[in-house]
Amino acid sequence: MENVKIAVVGTGANGASLGADMVRAGLDVTFIEQWPAHVEAMRAHGLTVHLPAETQVTPVTVYHFCQVAELRDRFDIVFISVKTYDTRWVTELIKPLLHETSVVVGLQNGMTIDDVADIVGEQRTIGAVLGIAANMFNPGVVVRQVAPSGTWFTVGTLDGARTPALESVAEALGHAGVTEVSDDIRSSKWMKLLANIPEMLPSAILNVPLLTAVGIEGMRPVMDAASREAYRTAIDLGITMVPIFGKTAADVPDSDQYALDLLDAVLEHYSLPDTRVAVLQDWDKGRRAELDAFSGYIVAQQDKLGTSAPVNEAILRIAERIEQGELLPDPSNARLLVEAYAAVR
Repeated sequence: MENVKIAVVGTGANGASLGADMVRAGLDVTFIEQWPAHVEAMRAHGLTVHLPAETQVTPVTVYHFCQVAELRDRFDIVFISVKTYDTRWVTELIKPLLHETSVVVGLQNGMTIDDVADIVGEQRTIGAVLGIAANMFNPGVVVRQVAPSGTWFTVGTLDGARTPALESVAEALGHAGVTEVSDDIRSSKWMKLLANIPEMLPSAILNVPLLTAVGIEGMRPVMDAASREAYRTAIDLGITMVPIFGKTAADVPDSDQYALDLLDAVLEHYSLPDTRVAVLQDWDKGRRAELDAFSGYIVAQQDKLGTSAPVNEAILRIAERIEQGELLPDPSNARLLVEAYAAVR
C-alpha cells in the first residue's frame, strides 16, 4: 500500500488499537482524536496496547480535532471510529481532507453508512462490520481482549461493487484482523446490529459484564425477545440474512433463531468474564451512550413501519431513565427488565 495515506478519526479503544496495527505494518497512518489527555499521552509515550499475550507500545502521529483545519494532507482512506451520534459532524470535519477518490469507512456499530453517504456521497462511502473486544480507561492505554488473529471485519460498498479503494481498505484492515468483503454491506451491518441488540443496553442497565448479565435469572429470555423483534424488523425492511463472524451460509437458519445464534457467537468469541459493553463503558465515564443506535433504532424503524417493538421500547425507556439520572446502572434493574418483558409478552 505504497503512498496510501490513512487517517483514523476517533482513536478510542477500537480506533486506536486497529490504527496501531496498521502503523506497525508500515502504513502511513495519522490519528485524529478529540480527548486532549489521550492526544498528549500518545504524543509523549506512544500508544500502549495490552494484548492477551503481549504488550505493544507504538509511536503514532496524532492531532487533536481542533488541529484538523491546520492539516494540508489529503487522505486516501479515512476510518471513522466515533460514537454514532458524532458521525455526521465528524464526517463534515474531515470532508475537506478528502480528494475525489478518497473513501470514508465507518468502523462503528449502528447504521452509520447512510449518514456518511449523505455527506460525502455513496461513491466515497464504505461500510464496515467489526468483531473486536477492547476497552480504554486511561489515556494512551488500550486493553484489547481479543488478538488480531481473533478479530474480524467485513467491508463493502453500498452498491456491492468491488473497487480498488475497497481492496485497499480490506488490505489495510487485514493487518488488524481477518477481513472479508460483502456484496451486501447493509445486510451485513444489520447482522451485527442483531448481535448488539440483546447485549448492549441490557448488560449496561445491569452494570455487569455481558457474560454475567446473561447468567442473571430471567435475563436471557428478555435478551432473546429483543433479538426476535430486531430480526422481525430486519425482515420487514427487506434485509437479507447473511453470514457474519466467520459463519457460512449453512449456519444461517431461515428463522429468528439466527438472531439468537449471533448473540451466542458474541458470547463465545468476543466476551471475557470482565468484558463490559460500549454503552456501559460510556456510562462509566459519565458520557452519553448510543441508545439510538441499538434498541432506539429498532423502535424508530418499527414506528416508521406503523408497528411496534415493545420489548426494545421497554429496554430503551429504562436506559433513558439512567441517562436522565433517575436510575443508576445496577444488577437490581433486572427486576425492571423482567417485569417489562412480562408485561408485553
